[in-house]
Amino acid sequence: MDYRKKTVVASVTGLTLEGMDIMFISFAMSLIIAEFHIDLATGGLISSITNIGMLLGGIVFGVLADKYGRVKVFTYTIILFAVGTALTGLATSIEQVYVFRFIAGIGAGGEYGIGMALVAEAWPKNKQGRASSYVSVGAQYGVILAALLSAMILPAFGWRALFFVGVLPVIFAFIVRKNLDESPEWLAAQKQKKTAKADKGKLLQLFDSPRTTCTTLALILMATVQIAGYNGLMIWLPSMLQKSQGLSVSGSALWTISTAVGMIIGMLTFGRIMDRFGAKRAYGAFLIASACAVFLYANATGAVMVLVGGAIVGFFSNGMFAGYGALIGSLYPVEIRSTATNTIFNIGRAVGGFSPILVGYILQSYDMKVAMLYLAGLYCLSFLVMLTVKRASAGKMTEAVA
Repeated sequence: MDYRKKTVVASVTGLTLEGMDIMFISFAMSLIIAEFHIDLATGGLISSITNIGMLLGGIVFGVLADKYGRVKVFTYTIILFAVGTALTGLATSIEQVYVFRFIAGIGAGGEYGIGMALVAEAWPKNKQGRASSYVSVGAQYGVILAALLSAMILPAFGWRALFFVGVLPVIFAFIVRKNLDESPEWLAAQKQKKTAKADKGKLLQLFDSPRTTCTTLALILMATVQIAGYNGLMIWLPSMLQKSQGLSVSGSALWTISTAVGMIIGMLTFGRIMDRFGAKRAYGAFLIASACAVFLYANATGAVMVLVGGAIVGFFSNGMFAGYGALIGSLYPVEIRSTATNTIFNIGRAVGGFSPILVGYILQSYDMKVAMLYLAGLYCLSFLVMLTVKRASAGKMTEAVA
């Protein structure tokens, strides 16, 4: 297996394990609430604390990966979220669950950007979009894997046994460490960088000029919209459809599967469109299509339209997720690429994670059409912001962004 394929396999496996880890909480939530006798809000805080850990881990491990190497730090992030997940199974109080999920979040937050940086540095620019899309679908694989493991383990052994499975990624970390060499582009940059550059704060380099600051803030807003849209759709739409269309629980589960399939196809398609037409054209088309699809979906009626429409919404709204690794990688130089990817996307993940609260308020105060109009408006806002994105470093924008 050549180096390019190794980076994709390592990164997609890491994101699969991360997605599995995150979804374990969703499947085990009702059992955790029952065991510790807590209310829904207290249980929901588990995900919020995990997201805060991801933000911290994304920043810290992004800086470390740019300084000490992608592969070495990548393996540490995997080990950390594996240990945090396994420790969750030993928690004797909800406070301990919070602590262990925070630890797992730190590791998970660092893994995403490092894996994407590895792929961006291994693949030629005209194929980075599709390589990024191959990695991005790993999160969906993780959801499927978590669902299968939960179905087998929870009824027979309880929620604690589910989290003990989380120690298995440690084995994967050792395999990566042994079989994957460091990024040649990063090694070359290490030899060439000047002492003054090495002493400069990596995180501050994301804001070291007005142009770079605008680019960083624009990408943070785009990432926030990406996560806010995904969370708003996936968390609330099943219950919205149960209420507005009279869908049964099994029907809403079928909708979830249909939407997830649409998302996977959308990711793989987006990567190829991005490689062929450039990031701005790809994001522009998908953002406008997402706004239209979400707005029109509020008027869907009948089981067939609900299922097909869900797949179409998933295709466009989450297809864009596939491009962020390649997009950010093309906009920032190698010495801050991991820091940029982790910081930007994890800030988006932390802020966008609050979207379900706002969607819930809109549903409570208004109706589904207003909620979908809110989501459509987010995509329109992201489209306008996307038009301002320029390469952070001096010089012409790369072909991938043009």
